[in-house]
Amino acid sequence: MPPALAPTHRQPRIKEGPQRQNRRTETPWQNLHGRRPPGGGGASGEGLGRSRGGFATNVHLSADGRYRLLSLVVTPGQQGDSTQFTPVLEKIRVPRHGRCRPSKKPQSVASDKAYSNGLCRQYLRQRGIRHAVPEKTDSQGARLRKGSGGGRPPGFAEERHKKRNTVERAVNPLKNTRAVSTRYDGRGFVFLGTVTVAAIVIWLRT
Repeated sequence: MPPALAPTHRQPRIKEGPQRQNRRTETPWQNLHGRRPPGGGGASGEGLGRSRGGFATNVHLSADGRYRLLSLVVTPGQQGDSTQFTPVLEKIRVPRHGRCRPSKKPQSVASDKAYSNGLCRQYLRQRGIRHAVPEKTDSQGARLRKGSGGGRPPGFAEERHKKRNTVERAVNPLKNTRAVSTRYDGRGFVFLGTVTVAAIVIWLRT
């Protein structure tokens, strides 16, 4: 007599293999800053916004005496210039020889009347940075109307302010770069990289 076989229960076969990947691929901004880019996502988060000139992007920058970029910030087109005064100066990093830390404090700053407000001047005073920023006409009138309570007029170095055209001379080479002047890049971080590469090329040429 053949031996009896114990009844067996068929177990479901589990196919082991690589886990199913999420079809939604992550972008560099999601890896670094979460699910959305800075600014809450959308057009504003990508450095795009409505201005008087249309749908545009602003590039705020600082430059040295040889018209080379030291720092830059990309914002939507409707963003004001004075609001980015502090972020632009905070990004300045000038390497030094040896093992010294990079220089973060410029010797002096020359700008136009767009940066003539209390917040910008207070920031420059706190860091001890000399500046040549002309006073606005309305600010001057408001100070004079207060009399002695209006305080002293801010210092203004006219000879130093004549070098303000350094910024315009630094912007012109960027405008000659087609990818920067037209912005074909849809993503904000890609356009920031495009402007950075253009600035590096300017540094290498000078």
